[in-house]
Amino acid sequence: ECEKPPLVLPKTGDPRRVIYTISEYTPLLDSSNATMDDWLQIARDINTQYNSYDGFVVLHGTDTMAYTSSVLSFLLECLGKSVVITGSQIPVFEPRSDGRNNLLNALIAAGNYVIPEVGLMFHNQLFRGNRVSKFSVAHLDAFASFNMAPLITIGINVEINWRLIRQDPIGHEFRAHETLSREVGLLRLFPSITIQVVEAFLQPPVEGVVLQTYGAGNAPTARKDIMDAIRKATDRGVLILNCSQCPHGAVDPAYETGNDLLQVGVIPGADMTPEAGLTKLSYVLSKSEWTHEEKKKKLQESLRGELTVPLGAGDGWEDQYNVFNLMGPWKAMFIR
Repeated sequence: ECEKPPLVLPKTGDPRRVIYTISEYTPLLDSSNATMDDWLQIARDINTQYNSYDGFVVLHGTDTMAYTSSVLSFLLECLGKSVVITGSQIPVFEPRSDGRNNLLNALIAAGNYVIPEVGLMFHNQLFRGNRVSKFSVAHLDAFASFNMAPLITIGINVEINWRLIRQDPIGHEFRAHETLSREVGLLRLFPSITIQVVEAFLQPPVEGVVLQTYGAGNAPTARKDIMDAIRKATDRGVLILNCSQCPHGAVDPAYETGNDLLQVGVIPGADMTPEAGLTKLSYVLSKSEWTHEEKKKKLQESLRGELTVPLGAGDGWEDQYNVFNLMGPWKAMFIR
């Protein structure tokens, strides 16, 4: 890791000028090659520098950016500072690159306002990091948050949805969780999926599976072989999280087939993205201090705003906000 001298943004109409330093990882990593080890390294680096800076920006390739923004939201516990992930569709050295604007927006947004959570800045919008998915390889607005409005929209004015900003965890000490379960996976259902595929996927040492179902959380429950395989896995302690294949909407166990999955031990994943579901599973399974039943309960709770809960039924941070401004130097870390 190589740290460079401090830099400062030019004078603009924003309340403050942001001072930042750059730390560059060597060698640079294409995000399609990113692993859980890289996620944990970023979390450790933020933890190491947490008291030296008021916020952090991570530059990241777009291919797996939604996975990284999701997992960091869980790893960085009791986060009281802004962590913003951004990148570009067009390489930054190209004349038409969108990277400069994305980076500038990330610095301006988090450098002038307290957003005490992990966000993803792209195409003039800051999204909650565990609510986004990449949906386009050809457009500059490559990311979307289908089930939650942006936290910030930047145009002529900076429009902030304070109602959605999570509350600064005052009185709680920040820490970076240091482990993840690697025995997790995504199983996407499709018509005529064979029992051999399902059984192979659920075999030990797997600990958790995101089951990507149809519509509002439906599966071919008339397939007794598949339902039996799922029940055997959950009886063995495998945590299976039901997430819809549809980017907009949520799992609803009220449907008969969705309820059948509930009866064999599958956990409804509400409106979580597959990226959030997978990384949350990995995080929850790594919590040795939680019992199996506690882990099942945590998967259904909103830990970092990753799923929608009824008003007043959240973790105490939902539907609250603060408007304190952020001051001080910046830390920027790069993963291409």
